[in-house]
Amino acid sequence: MISIETRTQELTGALRRAGVRITRQRAALLAVVAAAKDHPDAVELHRRAHEKVPGISLSTVYRTLTELESQGVIHRHQFEGEAARFEHAKTAHHDHMIDVDTGAVVEFHSERIEKLQAEIAAALGYDIVHHRLELYVRRKRPAD
Repeated sequence: MISIETRTQELTGALRRAGVRITRQRAALLAVVAAAKDHPDAVELHRRAHEKVPGISLSTVYRTLTELESQGVIHRHQFEGEAARFEHAKTAHHDHMIDVDTGAVVEFHSERIEKLQAEIAAALGYDIVHHRLELYVRRKRPAD
């Protein structure tokens, strides 16, 4: 598990390498992004950063997230019907289930699914380079 401090340093380094100045507002945002254990959208990240440093603009959040994504340190997920959400790039491979009623995002990993995907690709003459699996789900209702 990577510490929040280490993640913050990685995010800060990525922006500096891109020539982006680390302002007080950006530093607050980077700390919020580093601490996120969920899949927040830009508006939620703005709200969290604004609690730490009032005055951060939503446009600063969007520009910073775009740069972090281009540097490969965060991933943008565009789940169907939702605003883009973000997560750290340095996480173990996982897939997502999105609850269509609540918008909750559940991470999961299945070796069976990974093996089956590789088998299907190989049977068709391919090697998997990258993939994402998103399942849109609804909680089962108890039978009457």
